[in-house]
Amino acid sequence: MLELIDTNLRAAGFNVVSVANGREALEQARAIKPQLIVLDIMLPELDGLEVCKTLRRDPATRAVPIIILTARASELDRVLGLELGADDYVTKPFSVRELVLRIKKLIDRHSQPEAEAAPTQLAGLRIDSSRHRVTLQGRTLDLTLTEFKLVALLAERRGRVQSREQLLRDVWGYNSMIDTRTVDTHMRRLRAKLGPAAQMLDTVRGVGYRFREA
Repeated sequence: MLELIDTNLRAAGFNVVSVANGREALEQARAIKPQLIVLDIMLPELDGLEVCKTLRRDPATRAVPIIILTARASELDRVLGLELGADDYVTKPFSVRELVLRIKKLIDRHSQPEAEAAPTQLAGLRIDSSRHRVTLQGRTLDLTLTEFKLVALLAERRGRVQSREQLLRDVWGYNSMIDTRTVDTHMRRLRAKLGPAAQMLDTVRGVGYRFREA
């Protein structure tokens, strides 16, 4: 499987570094600071979930996009992977073309410069797109880039309901039908980090999410 992914990503134009265990994955991630990491869960020496958690705690690798690619397809596994900080979760068997598409979308999304705009101030919450920083009562929140883009987009469109499909297109860049539970998991994680400011985020049952106007 490692050889298959390596070969196809090289054919798609990527430079690839492949490793076969979790400890080496951490070492290589810290050494080369890749544009993106494709991470299995069932790795020897150190499992992928622990690798993901450790990478997200390290300031040097915190912002690197992570796609978990695994045979563990249960909802609990998916939720756990996303809550530990993965940007996307793909289960085996998988389409190589779809994996390549997701990788390209994530890299593009993380490399696009943000348009200059004045910070958004909502009660005690301040969203500064130019600095990729969100503060609550002056305290900087530790958000991943995906979480930042999610709260920034909802705040920009405050008062308007955004469907899960719309969020997948505008935040993740996916035009095809992808499991919308990805959005729900990221929203739960975002709300936990927003603390009292999470009350400004409404769930619209059966549709999606909305940032309150006031």
